[in-house]
Amino acid sequence: MRIEPYLSFRGNCKEAFHFYQEIFGGEIHNTETYENKEIDIPENYRKKWQHAELKNKNFILLGYDAAPDTPLSEGTTLQLGVDVDSEDEGREVFESLSKRGQVHTSFQKTSWGAHYGRCTDQYGINWMINYKK
Repeated sequence: MRIEPYLSFRGNCKEAFHFYQEIFGGEIHNTETYENKEIDIPENYRKKWQHAELKNKNFILLGYDAAPDTPLSEGTTLQLGVDVDSEDEGREVFESLSKRGQVHTSFQKTSWGAHYGRCTDQYGINWMINYKK
């Protein structure tokens, strides 16, 4: 069994996945658009991604551009946790994700002996970055 996070976007899935690829690496696979699909979607939305996968040896992220009439709200019930291999890597990932987003907890040493930070990126996705020796 495998659990895969599936992220919903408001028309900027492609942009977001390239942003995540810059930070985490990996390859973008299996992109599909709404073109040539027999569904009720506005013409200006046809080139948006109906499905995409960002994969590397350690993770997979799935995502899509939700149809314009799909209700989406900024969620606080889902956080994507990233365990990194060094404090420097953690700081770099955290700074990249939070650069145009919102910092909730600065990347810092914690009472449980780790370095940890929590943020929401510019696409409304919540992240927890953790490094523990």
